[in-house]
This record gives sequence, C-alpha cells and structure tokens, in this order.
Amino acid sequence: MDSIRVFWTAAVVSAALCAGCVGTSWASELTIAIGSEPSTLDSQLREDGGERAVSDNIYETLMARTADGALVPGLAAEAPSQQAPTIWRFKLRGGVKFQNDEDFNADSVVASVQRIIDPAFKSEQASYFSTIVKAEKVDNLTVDIVTSGPDPLLPSRMYWMKMVPAKYSSDPAFAAAPSGTGPYKLEAWNRGQNIILKKNPNYWGDKPAIDQVTYSFIAEPGTRLSSLVAGEVDLITNLLPEFVTAVPAYAAVPGLETSVIVLGADNPVTGDARVRMALNLAIDRKALSENLFGGFAKPAQGQLVNPKAFGFNSALSPYPYDPDRARALIKEAGAEGKTVTLVGEAGRWLKDRETIEAVAAYWQAIGINVDTKFFEFGEYLTQLFDKEHRPGAVFVQNSDELLDADRPMTSAYESGASYASNSDADMAAKVKAARMTTDVKERAAIYAEITKHAYDEAYLVPLLNLEDVYGFSKRLEWKPRPDAKLLVKEMSLVE
Repeated sequence: MDSIRVFWTAAVVSAALCAGCVGTSWASELTIAIGSEPSTLDSQLREDGGERAVSDNIYETLMARTADGALVPGLAAEAPSQQAPTIWRFKLRGGVKFQNDEDFNADSVVASVQRIIDPAFKSEQASYFSTIVKAEKVDNLTVDIVTSGPDPLLPSRMYWMKMVPAKYSSDPAFAAAPSGTGPYKLEAWNRGQNIILKKNPNYWGDKPAIDQVTYSFIAEPGTRLSSLVAGEVDLITNLLPEFVTAVPAYAAVPGLETSVIVLGADNPVTGDARVRMALNLAIDRKALSENLFGGFAKPAQGQLVNPKAFGFNSALSPYPYDPDRARALIKEAGAEGKTVTLVGEAGRWLKDRETIEAVAAYWQAIGINVDTKFFEFGEYLTQLFDKEHRPGAVFVQNSDELLDADRPMTSAYESGASYASNSDADMAAKVKAARMTTDVKERAAIYAEITKHAYDEAYLVPLLNLEDVYGFSKRLEWKPRPDAKLLVKEMSLVE
C-alpha cells in the first residue's frame, strides 16, 4: 500500500450510457458529500476539515502542490529565493484578482500574513506559521517574509496559508461570504443543508471543466453511502471499508492522517505517566486496523509523525497490546475506578465514533471509568483548542500536509502550541531548536530524541495511520491526491 491504489468495480461510463441526458448541465454539476458542515468559510480562522474541503476551491496559496505532491509555484510567479537566512522573497503573479474585484498583490499577501499570525485573531492554524515574524512589501508584486530564525520549511508553509483580500477580509461578512482568487466562488450557503459553488468566470488559471459543485453535509457514513448508491451524490469521503464493493467505484490512497488521543499530562488522572502508559498498553491497534478498517489502516509506530514525513522515527514500534501490564500500572498508580473524560466528535473522520467507543471500551477493561463526550464539530474544536479547561483525553485525526515532523510537533508535542497537553519545557525547547536547524542530519536526530521521549512519557496515544477511502459515481473522473485535497478543478464528468 505504498503507492496509490485505485480499484474500479465498474468501468467509467461512456457517453453512450447517457444518451437520455439533455444539454450539458448533467455533466457540469457535481455533488460531494462531506461529513461536517464548515464552521466558517474564513480560511484562516479555524482548523476545520469541512471548511477546507470547500475553501480549497475558493482560495489559493503562494505555493501549490501537483497531484503527485511536488511543491510548485501557485500565486507566486516562481519559487521563492532566500535574501538572508531569515528572509524569503516571493515574486507574485500579476493580473490576478479576488472574486470581489480587489487586486491580488503585495498588499494582500502582507495582510494575509499579518492577519493569521496576529495573536488577537486567534487562528487555530497558527502552529503552521509559528516561525513567521512579519511580511514586508518590496514592490507591488514582490514580498519578503521574515522568520524568527532559519526556517527550511517556509516554502511548504506557504502552501498552507490561504491568501485573502487586504480590505474585505476585515469585514464581518467575510466569514460567511468569502472572496478568494480560486476557480470557484460561493453561490449559496444553505445552513444545515449544503454549500453551492459556481465556476469563477474571471479565474486567472486554466478554466475548470465543472460549472457547479454542491457540498452536502451528511455526518452519518451509512447515509453518505446510500446517497452515493442512489445517485444523489457523485463523491463521498470516508467510505466505509466494508462497503468498497457496494459502490460504483472506489479509490484508496495512503493518507497523511494519523488518529491519536492527546492526553492531558497536567490533569489529575492522566498526569501520572503510569496511567498514560497503561492507556496505551490497553489498546489492540492491530484489531482496530483489521476489524474497524478492513486493513485500510496500520498501527501507528508510537508517534504522530507520518511515515512519509521527514523526522519519522523508524526505531519506534507501536505500543504493544498488554492489558495485564496496563491493569497493573493502573493499580500501582492508585487510579482504579477514576474517571478520564474522552472528548470526540462523529462524522468528520472515517470510523471516528467507532474508534473512540472502542478505545473507551479498552480503557474500561483495565479499570478506568471513561466519560465519553461527543460534540458538534464547532464545539469539539473549541474543546480541543481550549488550553485552560483541557479534558483528560481528546481524540484527533492529525494530518501532516507539510510532510515534516514540525507539523505534528507544533500540534501535539510542543507545550503551549495548538492542542498540545503537556508542560514539558525541555521537549518544547527541542521542538523549537529542530524548527530552526538547517542541517538535515542534526534536525533528524533532534526529532528522534523528541519522539522517543514522548513515547517513554506516553504523552500521546497514537492509534492508526489511515488510508483515504473515497466512493465515486460512474461519471466522475478524478485521481485522489496524496494530500487529500478535493480540488474540483482536477475533476471532470463524463456523459
């Protein structure tokens, strides 16, 4: 499963099979079912996969990736150049406009950068950009981005930062009526039902083949499946593995997501390292992979760093399944019958509810009382990023689109960053040091130290490295991307 695997249960339908279709609208309107309604369409504010599924088609970034993952210029006219160890210069494409008719230029890049790194803005994506100090306009189509120290990942970071219009992005209406430079623009947001995008007639790049895309919000995986089988939607994410042969076509791609439970290392119960280790030893990850995911997942090797990413520690192994040792540790820590609150959501990720419930059952079996709480996705995000009232355990499916250990480090390892739940100052210092280290071998060695230390302290409960599984209608032609982006401009429909 180290390369993209695409399995077809039926050949792509030919034009002859649509002899009864009238006009071109049948072939130019696409419907995608996603598991959660976006909490906003301000692409810089929240860390929301439902929002990304939509806004990746509205907004664009300075750097982009090809369908096979290569980093290339996007809104930048060329790859950035280093003017100094802490200064990266970007030349911008000319003649590009936002959908509200504002020009894309150096002012909009500076505004986009300053907005997302401003602590007052409270972006949940801030961990992606922790090295950036400021952006400075050189001329109308040239910008310097300044970092706090050498940052070898800066070009990749700018693949993640969406560009927003300098003026309109400060309007309160922006979050519900966005404006980007992308190939699609918002047509309607019918709350609780769907979002409709239409092709941007003034798009600067190659014109997309599909005129309109509707995103339907369907949280329950079985309902998404039945909608696809009934022909109501063309594409579903998080296809249930047990139903891959029940859909017209499906694709499985080695993914960038790792399921994990972040433990509160400062909480009364999970603050004890023996309890944290017991919670790891209690889980049969191989059974989760086979029984829940039908083999479309592998046990995580004791870390949140993706196996494809720089900094992955191949010396670590999955925590073993040892319930007897787990029970002994719980007893030794005096934690028998104590309660751990496990926070999660349902519908955003494949088998999320089932995974959370299975973990809760494993933990109950070693003598821990588990208070499982499922929240609507917006409230779940609030719980996840609340540093003052952090529960004992939070389920997350972490995605590493930067393909570098720095992303999971600033998410779940570095104290005070993103949703990390520890106060380990020494580990945080090492994370910061690795971020600024340009020597490849030295940087890899630091990450090896960090992941081994976190493994020994059991700060996290890494669960599974997952594949992305999609269901298709027969008329959709699309090759899923390794970064899981649903870029409609790369899709087409056949009649």
